[in-house]
Amino acid sequence: MTTNKPATQLLFLPGLGNSDADHWQSLWGLKRPNSLRFQPGSWDEPNLNDWLQALDTAIDEAEAPVLLVAHSLACLLVAHWVQEANSSDERAHRLAQVSGALLVAVPDPGAKAFPPEASDFRNAPARTLPFPALVVASSDDPYATTDYARQQAATWQADFVDVGACGHINAASQLGEWPQGWALLEALA
Repeated sequence: MTTNKPATQLLFLPGLGNSDADHWQSLWGLKRPNSLRFQPGSWDEPNLNDWLQALDTAIDEAEAPVLLVAHSLACLLVAHWVQEANSSDERAHRLAQVSGALLVAVPDPGAKAFPPEASDFRNAPARTLPFPALVVASSDDPYATTDYARQQAATWQADFVDVGACGHINAASQLGEWPQGWALLEALA
């Protein structure tokens, strides 16, 4: 008797302010109705501990291994979460539930554009991610240079892709369903 491995669920981790209906994350969620979206207490006044707990809760609610699909500030959340999971027996079992991570538009906490309300997220741990990951950057992202994104990818031992001039790779970039990103997600999955 053969048992089928459960399908991977996408777990969307929007950044500061959430992802609106025109954001590729929201559009992808419509393509994968079994996907999840984490729900922190505040999208506009992010608190690292609250966002960590929201990520824990979302993973606990998953019915299959999850593929993290993080945008912007949530990319830094993933690094902090891995650090916490590795130092906490309470969180450690959740690492096995993560099959990989697509980390899009990693912001540079040292950049002038980094939002002050997200100061809890500064000092993202410089630790290898324990699952396959891909950092996706834009050559004209106002929140980070491609050099910064490439450096973060190397630090996390993640693959790296520069998708060209796509701004912050958000709804304002007018990418629609962002087929290029979907192809990168499918390759990672």
